[in-house]
Amino acid sequence: MTLASAVGALVIAGAFLVLGLAGFGNGLVALAFLPLVMSPVAAIVLLTVYTVLATVVIFVPLRRDFDPRGMPALLIGSLLGTPFGVWVLAMLPASTLTRLIGMVLLVVVALEWLGVYPERLAGRGWALGAGLAAGLLGAAVGTPGPPVVLYMASQGWSPRTIKANLQAFFLVNQALIMFGYWWAGLLTPEVWRYAVVFLVPAALGLVIGMALFARVDQARFRRIVFAILFVSGLLLVVRG
Repeated sequence: MTLASAVGALVIAGAFLVLGLAGFGNGLVALAFLPLVMSPVAAIVLLTVYTVLATVVIFVPLRRDFDPRGMPALLIGSLLGTPFGVWVLAMLPASTLTRLIGMVLLVVVALEWLGVYPERLAGRGWALGAGLAAGLLGAAVGTPGPPVVLYMASQGWSPRTIKANLQAFFLVNQALIMFGYWWAGLLTPEVWRYAVVFLVPAALGLVIGMALFARVDQARFRRIVFAILFVSGLLLVVRG
């Protein structure tokens, strides 16, 4: 095994451990390092392929905890926000937008740690707004997760329901993106080769993360979610 392969395996295992534990965050973790060992495009497409499979694996044992309330509005908002995100990407430097998102995340986490982040955001409008922001950010900079995570963290749901609902949202979101990659010819032999090479580390990280999640209570899960958002915000600000 080459040094590049070893680094890639370690990064992917860590990224999918985070996904198995919290239900999100694997892309932000992996994309901070994977471009060191493969092209950024290959890294993004590879993560999308793995994430579609991983969301199914995570969702199945949590399917009884799935709560469809808010999901239609989230998905509609995401579809509406995606074209605007494409326009934003065309008009603004991606690095500027990425740093702005990172700073917003850091502010939100600071509000949580200061005890002033709302425990409850009721109403369909919040779901629509979160979906709209997720579509915009997903299309513009490839980070659809934070708005949806912040919305779900304020619904009073259990950790299992939050995680189940996140997987349902990401399954649709990532499957549509993967279809777009196929349409654009980005599912190349190189990507499939990486998918085979790193399958075991991805699966191992996912299984360990899911096992750790079984030991997490609601308060600790919320702390984990906001800690990951904090790290994500820092990575976005620094990486640009």
